[in-house]
Amino acid sequence: MNSRIADIQSRIIALQTQKTATTTTPGQQGTPTAGAGDDFASYLQQAVQQAPTSGRTYSLNAKGIPTELTAYGNGKIPSNALQQVGETRHKLWAPAAEKLTQMIADAKKDGVTIGITDSYRPYAEQVDLAKRKGLYSQGGLAAKPGTSEHGWGMATDLDLNSKALAWVRQNADKYGFYNTASRESWHWGFKPEKVPGLVTS
Repeated sequence: MNSRIADIQSRIIALQTQKTATTTTPGQQGTPTAGAGDDFASYLQQAVQQAPTSGRTYSLNAKGIPTELTAYGNGKIPSNALQQVGETRHKLWAPAAEKLTQMIADAKKDGVTIGITDSYRPYAEQVDLAKRKGLYSQGGLAAKPGTSEHGWGMATDLDLNSKALAWVRQNADKYGFYNTASRESWHWGFKPEKVPGLVTS
């Protein structure tokens, strides 16, 4: 954790230096334009997004659930223990959020738009969903509350048109996402043990 903080700090400094260099005039060498000091939040966001994850390892229990989250319980994970997906309002377990952000960006390069309709799902929402849509085991669309992949921040429901669905079906496994609910083409679970380059212990 300390090494990642140090890396983020160095990236903030680099971004500030870059910003200073691009906002000076010949007579104002090294002096940033007015308001540059207000950009700390944007520096931090850029630095976090650019920070490499290859040096981190993650531990999974026998059920493939991150050990760092098991103590909280399914659907009871605090917001600060999860990570935002890109610039959306959605959050997932950090590696899942990073890989989904990457997948959405790569799809965009191919002219494909991937939206998100759901991500981490608190326990109360799982209960409500089960009441409204029925349990998957009984022909409905909801997992038994307390067992949902969404409740571990390990699944996302995507907003996909036919072109996007075809792209995701062809490429999602490269990012560790799999269609883990056969009746739901929008539901994609994250399988960290299958992610190329993601080190687990």
